[in-house]
Parts: sequence; structure tokens; C-alpha cells
Amino acid sequence: MIPRLYVTVDLKPGTRFAAEERAAHYLKNVMRRTPGDPLILFNTRDGEFNATIADVSKKSVEIEVTDLRRPQSSVPDVWLCFAPLKKDAVDFLVEKATELGVAAFQPVFTKHTASTRLNLERLEANAIEAAEQTERLTLPQIRAPLSLAELIQGWDPTRRIILCAEAGPVLPIGEALSGLKQDVRQTNAWGILCGPEGGFARSELDLLSKLPFVTPVGLGPRILRADTAALAALAVFQSILGDGAERPPAPLLPIGQSPA
Repeated sequence: MIPRLYVTVDLKPGTRFAAEERAAHYLKNVMRRTPGDPLILFNTRDGEFNATIADVSKKSVEIEVTDLRRPQSSVPDVWLCFAPLKKDAVDFLVEKATELGVAAFQPVFTKHTASTRLNLERLEANAIEAAEQTERLTLPQIRAPLSLAELIQGWDPTRRIILCAEAGPVLPIGEALSGLKQDVRQTNAWGILCGPEGGFARSELDLLSKLPFVTPVGLGPRILRADTAALAALAVFQSILGDGAERPPAPLLPIGQSPA
């Protein structure tokens, strides 16, 4: 397996730089890579590049960029607005939603939110690892938490919210999103809003459902965990309104093997 790493430096053929501490530790101590071994790099702005390990010493790993593999691309502009969960659940949610191509995470405190502490640096690290493994060329933004009132007050009404509503009259999510797809007036900017494990308060659902930019949707007859609901909604969104019709990049060939 060729390691794929997110880096912060500018990337272009011929660039040589010392790997950051996280990447150096991974290459030296986890993957046991040596000079001459291939790498793949991305920085969210210049595209994806082939590279090689130029030198390994006790203090550093030197990397040299060789050539462009893929030009820069983006993911659909969909934010996942979620009530903070317990540590393992929120780590799982960030990892899997990054894999599914979310553009940004917006934590939201609701009346029934049980967890009020979030380690944003840890969530960012989880997102970086997930992006490295899934070959996306961007990283999702990790935003500072807001109350539901603050979210609504500062929301751009041209960005439609898909509200995962566990109560009240709603269309099934597939039907609702298919209808939105036909509405040429919609801008291509979206938010998915999911509640906490205890669900939204009735007053919150009533308030949200009256907003003109909110579309309440149903996720079926079963009571879903909060992280399951968020991921299910995101998967359906990508299938209907996102990039679900696209295919992954061509797989890497083993070193020394040419295409047929």
C-alpha cells in the first residue's frame, strides 16, 4: 500500500520539504518506509501528487514531489449540523461523514443535547485520517458549536436545510429530495440538521418546520441513533443531490506494473 498523506505545504513537481511531525512519525515508525519509497500527497488546494521519500534520519523525513496525479476537485456543498454526542459516537460520525463527502461540520446545541464538550482538534485529526484513506482531495471544515437559536439567526436562507424530523407530517427523505432536485430555483448549497439522542423538542421542530428554507424529512419507521440518522441522511443526499453518480479514481497499479 502506498501511503497517502495530507500536508500543508504548497505542492508542485520538484518541491522538497521536511514532513511534519505527524506524517514523519507515521512514515518512520508505523509504515517503516525508507528512501525511495513512493507516497501520495494532497493539500486541499493544489491537487494530488506523486512523491517519494528522499531521506530518512533520526530527526526528520524528507519528501520530494514528483508529478501531478489528479487536479484539485471539491465535494458537494453540504454541511452536517448535528447535536454533539458522546466521544466514541461523535468520533465515528466525523470519520464516516468525512468518507461520505460532507463539506463542513456544524455542532448545534439543542434543548435535549446531552454532551456539551467537544474536542475540535481531535475531530479535525479524525477528519484528516478519513480524508487520507478515502482519496478525497478536500478536508471538511470543523466549525465552533452554536446554539440552535444562533444557527437559525445567522443562517443564509439561500442554503436549504434538510431537517431530520422524528415527528410530525413529513415526506420520506428520498421523495422529498427528489422533489427538491426538480426545483431549478434552488442554489446548490445545503445543510442537513439532525437532533440529539433524545430528539428535538416539540417546540424546536415547530419552529424549524415554519422556516421557508427548511424541508422536514422522514428516515423511516425505526428509531435511529443520532449518528445513524445523520449518516443515513447524508448517504441519501449524496445519492440524489450530491456526487453519488461519480466513480472513485482509478486504483493504483503495483510498483513496476504498466496498464494493459
